[in-house]
Amino acid sequence: MTVSDGSPSLPAGVERHAFDGTERLATRGDPVYGEPTDGPWRAWNPHRSKLGAMLELEMATGLEGGETVLYLGAASGTTASHVADFAGPTYAVEFAARPARDLLEAAESRPRLFPLLKDARKPETYAHVVESGVDVIVQDVATRGQARVALENSRFLADDGRLLLAVKARSEDVTRDPAAVFEDVQSELESGYEVLETRKLEAYHADHLGVVARPR
Repeated sequence: MTVSDGSPSLPAGVERHAFDGTERLATRGDPVYGEPTDGPWRAWNPHRSKLGAMLELEMATGLEGGETVLYLGAASGTTASHVADFAGPTYAVEFAARPARDLLEAAESRPRLFPLLKDARKPETYAHVVESGVDVIVQDVATRGQARVALENSRFLADDGRLLLAVKARSEDVTRDPAAVFEDVQSELESGYEVLETRKLEAYHADHLGVVARPR
Protein backbone atom coordinates (compact mmCIF):
# COMPACT_ATOMS: atom_id res chain seq x y z
CA MET A 1 0.00 0.00 0.00
CA THR A 2 1.37 3.42 -0.91
CA VAL A 3 1.61 5.76 2.06
CA SER A 4 2.58 8.85 0.07
CA ASP A 5 3.81 9.87 -3.34
CA GLY A 6 7.15 10.86 -1.92
CA SER A 7 8.41 14.26 -0.80
CA PRO A 8 10.88 16.87 -2.04
CA SER A 9 13.61 15.14 -0.03
CA LEU A 10 13.20 11.85 -1.93
CA PRO A 11 14.42 11.17 -5.47
CA ALA A 12 11.97 10.04 -8.14
CA GLY A 13 11.65 6.29 -7.92
CA VAL A 14 11.87 6.24 -4.11
CA GLU A 15 8.56 6.25 -2.25
CA ARG A 16 7.24 5.51 1.20
CA HIS A 17 5.16 2.34 1.41
CA ALA A 18 3.64 0.38 4.28
CA PHE A 19 5.15 -3.05 4.92
CA ASP A 20 3.42 -5.02 7.67
CA GLY A 21 1.89 -1.78 8.92
CA THR A 22 5.21 0.11 9.08
CA GLU A 23 5.97 3.01 6.74
CA ARG A 24 9.32 2.54 5.02
CA LEU A 25 11.30 3.77 2.06
CA ALA A 26 10.98 1.57 -1.00
CA THR A 27 12.24 1.19 -4.56
CA ARG A 28 10.99 -0.88 -7.49
CA GLY A 29 13.09 -3.96 -8.20
CA ASP A 30 13.77 -7.61 -7.48
CA PRO A 31 14.55 -8.32 -3.80
CA VAL A 32 18.23 -8.77 -2.95
CA TYR A 33 18.69 -9.38 0.77
CA GLY A 34 15.41 -10.83 2.01
CA GLU A 35 13.71 -7.45 2.38
CA PRO A 36 9.88 -7.28 2.49
CA THR A 37 8.09 -6.63 -0.78
CA ASP A 38 4.74 -5.20 -1.82
CA GLY A 39 4.12 -6.02 -5.46
CA PRO A 40 7.02 -4.49 -7.42
CA TRP A 41 8.19 -2.45 -4.41
CA ARG A 42 10.94 -3.58 -2.03
CA ALA A 43 11.58 -2.10 1.39
CA TRP A 44 14.84 -0.17 1.85
CA ASN A 45 16.28 -1.01 5.25
CA PRO A 46 18.16 2.01 6.68
CA HIS A 47 19.75 -0.24 9.31
CA ARG A 48 21.56 -2.03 6.48
CA SER A 49 22.16 0.99 4.26
CA LYS A 50 24.02 4.21 5.11
CA LEU A 51 22.45 6.02 2.16
CA GLY A 52 19.03 4.76 3.23
CA ALA A 53 19.73 6.20 6.68
CA MET A 54 20.73 9.55 5.15
CA LEU A 55 17.43 9.65 3.25
CA GLU A 56 15.44 8.65 6.34
CA LEU A 57 17.12 11.48 8.23
CA GLU A 58 16.14 13.86 5.40
CA MET A 59 19.66 14.94 4.58
CA ALA A 60 19.85 17.14 1.48
CA THR A 61 21.45 14.51 -0.77
CA GLY A 62 20.42 16.31 -3.94
CA LEU A 63 19.31 13.01 -5.45
CA GLU A 64 16.49 13.43 -7.94
CA GLY A 65 16.48 10.10 -9.79
CA GLY A 66 18.16 9.18 -13.06
CA GLU A 67 21.65 10.29 -12.01
CA THR A 68 24.86 8.61 -13.13
CA VAL A 69 26.39 7.17 -9.97
CA LEU A 70 29.78 5.86 -8.93
CA TYR A 71 29.26 3.66 -5.88
CA LEU A 72 32.42 2.94 -3.86
CA GLY A 73 32.27 0.00 -1.47
CA ALA A 74 29.25 -1.74 -2.97
CA ALA A 75 29.80 -4.98 -1.00
CA SER A 76 27.04 -7.49 -1.81
CA GLY A 77 24.81 -4.87 -3.39
CA THR A 78 22.38 -4.09 -0.57
CA THR A 79 22.40 -0.33 -1.20
CA ALA A 80 23.81 -0.32 -4.73
CA SER A 81 20.82 -2.34 -5.90
CA HIS A 82 18.40 0.24 -4.47
CA VAL A 83 20.39 3.02 -6.13
CA ALA A 84 20.28 1.24 -9.49
CA ASP A 85 16.49 0.89 -9.08
CA PHE A 86 16.01 4.67 -9.31
CA ALA A 87 19.26 6.08 -10.74
CA GLY A 88 20.82 5.93 -14.18
CA PRO A 89 24.06 4.03 -14.88
CA THR A 90 25.45 2.87 -11.54
CA TYR A 91 29.10 1.79 -11.43
CA ALA A 92 29.53 -0.36 -8.32
CA VAL A 93 33.11 -0.83 -7.12
CA GLU A 94 33.86 -3.69 -4.72
CA PHE A 95 37.27 -5.16 -3.89
CA ALA A 96 36.36 -8.38 -2.03
CA ALA A 97 35.55 -11.36 -4.25
CA ARG A 98 32.93 -13.01 -2.01
CA PRO A 99 30.49 -10.06 -1.71
CA ALA A 100 31.19 -9.22 -5.35
CA ARG A 101 29.56 -12.54 -6.33
CA ASP A 102 26.37 -11.43 -4.59
CA LEU A 103 26.70 -8.04 -6.29
CA LEU A 104 26.83 -9.79 -9.66
CA GLU A 105 23.60 -11.62 -8.81
CA ALA A 106 21.89 -8.35 -7.88
CA ALA A 107 22.98 -6.93 -11.23
CA GLU A 108 21.45 -9.74 -13.28
CA SER A 109 18.00 -8.11 -13.23
CA ARG A 110 19.36 -4.54 -13.26
CA PRO A 111 20.76 -3.50 -16.63
CA ARG A 112 21.88 -0.13 -15.20
CA LEU A 113 24.06 -1.73 -12.48
CA PHE A 114 27.67 -2.36 -13.52
CA PRO A 115 29.73 -4.31 -10.94
CA LEU A 116 33.48 -3.66 -10.95
CA LEU A 117 35.81 -5.96 -8.99
CA LYS A 118 38.25 -3.18 -8.19
CA ASP A 119 39.85 -1.36 -5.25
CA ALA A 120 38.29 2.07 -4.58
CA ARG A 121 41.72 3.24 -3.38
CA LYS A 122 43.04 2.75 -6.93
CA PRO A 123 40.68 4.64 -9.26
CA GLU A 124 43.18 4.44 -12.10
CA THR A 125 42.28 0.74 -12.41
CA TYR A 126 38.71 1.52 -13.46
CA ALA A 127 39.18 4.93 -15.07
CA HIS A 128 38.86 3.28 -18.50
CA VAL A 129 35.36 2.04 -17.60
CA VAL A 130 33.75 4.77 -15.51
CA GLU A 131 32.67 7.78 -17.54
CA SER A 132 33.81 11.22 -16.45
CA GLY A 133 31.28 13.71 -15.21
CA VAL A 134 29.26 11.38 -12.97
CA ASP A 135 26.52 13.12 -11.03
CA VAL A 136 26.99 11.41 -7.68
CA ILE A 137 29.64 9.48 -5.80
CA VAL A 138 28.23 7.32 -3.02
CA GLN A 139 31.03 6.12 -0.73
CA ASP A 140 30.75 3.45 1.96
CA VAL A 141 34.19 1.88 2.34
CA ALA A 142 35.58 0.20 5.44
CA THR A 143 39.18 1.33 5.28
CA ARG A 144 41.61 3.87 6.65
CA GLY A 145 41.97 6.98 4.58
CA GLN A 146 38.31 7.44 3.67
CA ALA A 147 38.83 11.13 2.84
CA ARG A 148 41.72 10.19 0.56
CA VAL A 149 39.49 7.71 -1.29
CA ALA A 150 36.90 10.44 -1.85
CA LEU A 151 39.56 12.89 -3.04
CA GLU A 152 41.18 10.41 -5.42
CA ASN A 153 37.80 9.55 -6.97
CA SER A 154 36.74 13.17 -7.37
CA ARG A 155 38.30 12.99 -10.86
CA PHE A 156 35.11 11.28 -12.01
CA LEU A 157 32.69 13.81 -10.53
CA ALA A 158 30.96 16.55 -12.51
CA ASP A 159 31.65 20.13 -11.45
CA ASP A 160 28.14 20.36 -9.99
CA GLY A 161 28.13 16.77 -8.69
CA ARG A 162 27.70 15.50 -5.15
CA LEU A 163 29.64 13.28 -2.80
CA LEU A 164 27.46 11.27 -0.40
CA LEU A 165 29.90 9.83 2.10
CA ALA A 166 29.37 7.58 5.10
CA VAL A 167 32.40 7.98 7.37
CA LYS A 168 33.12 4.89 9.47
CA ALA A 169 35.03 6.07 12.52
CA ARG A 170 36.07 2.58 13.64
CA SER A 171 37.58 1.83 10.24
CA GLU A 172 39.80 4.90 10.53
CA ASP A 173 40.99 4.26 14.07
CA VAL A 174 39.19 2.02 16.55
CA THR A 175 41.07 3.58 19.49
CA ARG A 176 40.06 7.21 18.91
CA ASP A 177 36.95 9.13 19.82
CA PRO A 178 34.62 9.05 16.78
CA ALA A 179 34.01 12.81 17.01
CA ALA A 180 37.75 13.45 16.59
CA VAL A 181 37.89 11.07 13.63
CA PHE A 182 34.95 12.82 11.97
CA GLU A 183 36.63 16.19 12.43
CA ASP A 184 39.87 14.96 10.86
CA VAL A 185 38.10 13.37 7.88
CA GLN A 186 36.11 16.55 7.23
CA SER A 187 39.26 18.67 7.46
CA GLU A 188 41.05 16.50 4.90
CA LEU A 189 38.03 16.45 2.61
CA GLU A 190 38.00 20.24 2.47
CA SER A 191 41.13 20.26 0.33
CA GLY A 192 38.97 19.14 -2.58
CA TYR A 193 35.34 19.40 -1.48
CA GLU A 194 33.01 21.92 0.06
CA VAL A 195 31.12 20.16 2.85
CA LEU A 196 27.46 21.12 2.63
CA GLU A 197 25.93 19.03 5.41
CA THR A 198 26.91 16.49 8.03
CA ARG A 199 24.78 14.39 10.31
CA LYS A 200 25.47 11.53 12.68
CA LEU A 201 23.79 8.30 11.63
CA GLU A 202 23.57 6.97 15.20
CA ALA A 203 19.86 6.16 14.94
CA TYR A 204 20.79 3.48 12.40
CA HIS A 205 24.58 3.00 12.43
CA ALA A 206 26.86 3.47 15.43
CA ASP A 207 29.94 5.65 15.00
CA HIS A 208 29.04 6.78 11.47
CA LEU A 209 28.75 10.28 10.02
CA GLY A 210 26.82 11.13 6.87
CA VAL A 211 28.45 13.82 4.73
CA VAL A 212 27.10 15.68 1.71
CA ALA A 213 29.75 17.60 -0.24
CA ARG A 214 30.46 19.07 -3.67
CA PRO A 215 33.76 19.49 -5.48
CA ARG A 216 35.63 22.78 -5.14
